[in-house]
Formats: sequence, C-alpha cells, structure tokens
Amino acid sequence: MTEGPRDCSIANAMEVIGERWSLLALREVFFGARRFDQIVRNTGASRDILTARLRKLVETGILEKRLYEEHPPRYEYVLTEAGHALNHVLLNLMAWGDRYVTEGPPPTVWRHACGEELAPETVCAHCREPVREKDMTLVRSSRRTRDS
Repeated sequence: MTEGPRDCSIANAMEVIGERWSLLALREVFFGARRFDQIVRNTGASRDILTARLRKLVETGILEKRLYEEHPPRYEYVLTEAGHALNHVLLNLMAWGDRYVTEGPPPTVWRHACGEELAPETVCAHCREPVREKDMTLVRSSRRTRDS
C-alpha cells in the first residue's frame, strides 16, 4: 500500500459547494431569492447549469425544495441547517473578495444587529479570541491509502 492524497474536509466540501454557480445560488438564497427564476436572473447562470447545481445542493442536504404552488406545481429553495451553517463561509469569502479581489468599495454591505457595518471574523469557540495562523497547531492530518 502507498499513501494517497490527503483526506481533507476542505476537499470533501468542495465536492458539494466548490463550483461557482453553486456558491452564487447559495448567495441568492441567503439574500432571500428562493424561486428558480429569481436565482437565474441574479446569478446569470444558464437554466440547465443552475438546475443541475440546485439539484445537487438539494441531494446533499444544503437546500430543501418546497412546493409553494400546486397548479402548476412550483417550488422554492430553502436553506436547511447545513445550508444555514454555510453563512459564515460565504461571509468570510465575501470579505476576502472585498479585500483582495474587488476594486473599489465592496458591492455588498451588511449591517450587524449592533448597528455597525458587519466585518466577519473567525474566533475560537472556546476562548472567543480571533483565529490567527500563528496561534494554530496541526493535531491530525490523514492520508488515504491506495493498494499498490
């Protein structure tokens, strides 16, 4: 047996959400667009690509498809618990894009309940201190094994 690629939750997550149209569809649902036509219009995705991405997000339990009209049958997309948990990921990805990719002022700004403009930050769940690379120590990193 030989060592294969690193077994990694980032790679596993990217298999589910790591495609542009999937992330943009999730952005739209977070923004309140739940219907297919709204998501198509706001993302610019082609209908067939968006259909495939939404199907995968439903199959993997990130979105739920709910009937909102019976005749003809029409559905909307609603975040599941797993979908809501991606909010932090999308906010941090947006903040990174605002800082390192987007020229000019950020195109989207959120206000926090405290009244200030939202500036997301990842903190340790135990001590509530900001997470910085210099404060992290790798404890475990697995590799898959392959038969030779």
